Amino acid sequence: MAGDTEPSNTIKVLHLLFLSTSWGMQVWVTFVAGFVMSRHLPRHTFGSIQRELFPYYFHISSTCAFLNLTLFAMSHPSERLGEEHSTQIIIFLVCIAASVLNTQCFGRATSDLVDLRLAERRHGRGPGMEPGQEPGMEPGMEPRRQLRASSPSHRRLARRFALCHALSSLCNLCCIVCNGLSLQHLAAQLAAL
Repeated sequence: MAGDTEPSNTIKVLHLLFLSTSWGMQVWVTFVAGFVMSRHLPRHTFGSIQRELFPYYFHISSTCAFLNLTLFAMSHPSERLGEEHSTQIIIFLVCIAASVLNTQCFGRATSDLVDLRLAERRHGRGPGMEPGQEPGMEPGMEPRRQLRASSPSHRRLARRFALCHALSSLCNLCCIVCNGLSLQHLAAQLAAL
């Protein structure tokens, strides 16, 4: 039975459910699905899948982070917070901040850079084009590099995409680390499996 300082079993189950769902989804999308799709799908197909999938992924991550903080805060009143609990709240806040940044800024900007793909298609670098079949390609030069070298606007779009993608990846890794630390905290509280 839950006491005054212990959250109810329902709160514990919900907290564990949201935390494990978020962390499992993040690990799967980042380290399994992302690598498999990037290695086995044409780049434009992979980009189209990401553009459709990532908004759901980012919103679910943000929602789970918010619910984790809410459930944790509800079951740990501020007047009884120790250093360990304060650290957990900071971890949840960092996770929420990184998730929201990804949802509202970097992930959206990365997905919205359709202009980059359109420019590549206009120059014959779109889906269905094998590197050896692309028209006007200099021998030994990667088609995208050749396009960036010949088009300043494409070069700017590619740089912006690379920056947004790097910041989005950093936010995603931050969330994975935060959720991993929260899981470590929960595991340390277990008396037995």
